[in-house]
Amino acid sequence: MGNTTLFIAIILTGLSAGLCFTWGNAVATGIANLNDQGYLQAFQAMNRTIQNPLFFLVFFGPVLLTFWSSFINRTDSISIFWLCFSAGLIYLVGLALVTIFGNVPLNEMLDKTDLLSSSVEDLAQLRNQFEQPWNRFHTIRTVSSTISFGLLTLAALIK
Repeated sequence: MGNTTLFIAIILTGLSAGLCFTWGNAVATGIANLNDQGYLQAFQAMNRTIQNPLFFLVFFGPVLLTFWSSFINRTDSISIFWLCFSAGLIYLVGLALVTIFGNVPLNEMLDKTDLLSSSVEDLAQLRNQFEQPWNRFHTIRTVSSTISFGLLTLAALIK
């Protein structure tokens, strides 16, 4: 059971890290080239569609599974325990909490805006309030999920 839990934690954390990397590397840089209305509309549409059961499984699964892996391995190997626990803590703080308290409030601000009836000036101001903070939070998520994935992979290699 311990190996299976760790394996699933690695897969889900890898999916999160890959999503974060791809979003920052391709999606964010691609839509950054759009005008303000196009950028904000694209972001609104993506934020609305990403919230689905599969996303929530991949997003929250690693929190539970990494801590469960550390608990299961607490007597096997102190290094595996700490690698799993550290991965869980980094993921929880750097991805989950940053998302909940950083990115989500920005997403909600954007979602409440009627972009089609906003003036050009309002769209520019909204994008200015949204884009840079969102991307900074996202960089933290990308680094955190990648570190967590690496720690879990190391734990599996030691095990």
